[in-house]
Amino acid sequence: MVDVGAAAARGKQVSSRVSEEGAGWNCQEIGTFERLRPNRDSFTWLSPRTLWRSRNEILSQLFGDPSKEVRRRWVAAQREHGADPDLRIRIEPGDDFSFLVLGDTGEGDASQYAVVPGLLKIGEGTAFAVVASDVIYPTGSGNEYGDKFFRPYKDYRAPIYAVPGNHDWYDGLGGFMRVFCEAHALKIERQGFRLSPSGLRGLLWKKPDVVDEAALAEARTLRSLPEQQATLPSPYWVIDAGRLLLVGIDTGIAGDIDREQGEWLRRVSADPRPKILITGKPIYVRNEYHPCAIEGGGTVDEIVRDPANNYVAAIGGDVHNYERYPVRVDGRVIQYIVSGGGGAFMHATHTIPRVDVAGVREDDFRCYPLRGDSLSFYSLLYSRRLRMRWLYITPEEGLALMSRQIGNTPPRPTPGAPITARTKWAARLLGGWPMPFHLPVGRTFHRWISELSDWDTPPFFKSFLHLSVTGGLLKVRCFAATGCLPQEIDPPLEDEVEIPL
Repeated sequence: MVDVGAAAARGKQVSSRVSEEGAGWNCQEIGTFERLRPNRDSFTWLSPRTLWRSRNEILSQLFGDPSKEVRRRWVAAQREHGADPDLRIRIEPGDDFSFLVLGDTGEGDASQYAVVPGLLKIGEGTAFAVVASDVIYPTGSGNEYGDKFFRPYKDYRAPIYAVPGNHDWYDGLGGFMRVFCEAHALKIERQGFRLSPSGLRGLLWKKPDVVDEAALAEARTLRSLPEQQATLPSPYWVIDAGRLLLVGIDTGIAGDIDREQGEWLRRVSADPRPKILITGKPIYVRNEYHPCAIEGGGTVDEIVRDPANNYVAAIGGDVHNYERYPVRVDGRVIQYIVSGGGGAFMHATHTIPRVDVAGVREDDFRCYPLRGDSLSFYSLLYSRRLRMRWLYITPEEGLALMSRQIGNTPPRPTPGAPITARTKWAARLLGGWPMPFHLPVGRTFHRWISELSDWDTPPFFKSFLHLSVTGGLLKVRCFAATGCLPQEIDPPLEDEVEIPL
């Protein structure tokens, strides 16, 4: 766990669990990230064009998800071109090494670039980084990697690997495969129209963008150093780092995996060395369990839980915050982590109920932002947008409200924060307090209202992971990025856990 007192004694930036300043409230000076941005355009989900380009999500739900078959074609093409049979990437980082994990990065606006200065500081000397899900929004186009991947990470002096998320699949995985796997577009399989679900889907389905090769070549020059180069064998892979294996899986649009990938996963997981799973969809999130089905039977989590496979953690993106669930399995603990705070809009944490999934105790659960900070920020946002001043809940009131609702001790002191009828009703409208008649405001707020509520001013409540292997221990640390200069100079440590190897 985080020893925040010791961090303060060492002069380190204190976290949101210690003070409002550590959370980025009352930001007096904006960080330097604004200088990194190529323009001041903001990404928004309120644009009809953005929603139309993302239509494959809805079409896959209505007419079936074709990503399993398309993935098989991509992997077959990679094997024909000499990809390693086990889709293995061998590196030699030494006995002691470190790396970064960040998820859901590519909006290309302030919230993504605000992560970069702290990431570069904490990531200095790391062997590599992994993007866990949704490299590029909204549709993973290969023509948007310049300002949403190559430019923000141009000064990170190590390879960057990735697993695709559902948004990368809205381009048929074309952009992802071109950039990360050096693959060219699949041959189009033309079929006549059929009055069937697949036929209707084909009429409306967004096809992959044609990549502007000259523009992509120019973008690549931003990360052209020899030590920055990395090529993936396929959209799923295993990084063999000697003492530790990282196994990345591709969960497509629907959040499951195909039969061929499942067979590969069982095979590479049989290696007895310690492993971390990197996945586009988290297995535990919002006090819910999503084991990730495998076509033909079984689940990914059955493989993770098998003691013979020696998984110590499973890290997934897709949900844009940080959550950690220490799940006890057969006398040992597997750390299930959500790491989706790498750049996109923030999914609310104040809608997460008291945690009890898989026997995890609320006091052992961690999230960032804190539920109270999440509630306070959304109250500030909507009090301004709706011009309803009574809707605003101070950070102190937010922590007091959420601790009363959850039934835990406030993560930081909340002296003199009364819970009133006004703040209760404000919290109800924002999904942080029970509504009459059990109306599902919390889930609606998390899924839809958060998505339509992007902002470009601090605090951003972004985060990334630093993982280090030293001796017989794997240490996982979550660092915050608020967009404020103090947290940019010295990123706050929000959570820390040590895992025996």
